[in-house]
Amino acid sequence: MLSVDMENKENGALDVKNSVENGRPPDPADWAVTDVVNYFRTAGFEEQANAFQEQEIDGKSLLLMTRNDVLTGLALKLGPALKIYEYHVKPLQTQHLKNNSL
Repeated sequence: MLSVDMENKENGALDVKNSVENGRPPDPADWAVTDVVNYFRTAGFEEQANAFQEQEIDGKSLLLMTRNDVLTGLALKLGPALKIYEYHVKPLQTQHLKNNSL
């Protein structure tokens, strides 16, 4: 897990280099495998989270996953796999793209 690393700037403001949000870095690209697993466990996908652990899916890998990867590559039941992709993976990818295109 990352710790908060703050540095005082000359104007007295704090520069937060690696902030942590809900135990995870705010940008999914910085998530470790355990952060991804914990994200899905917290979202109510306890059983399915193990597939992300077994496949060693970290944040960068999560952001690269396609719908087909989630539906077939993780060997999940179809219902949970659809929900995971549509309500979690896709929105995380969209948010990451928005935040990095500014």
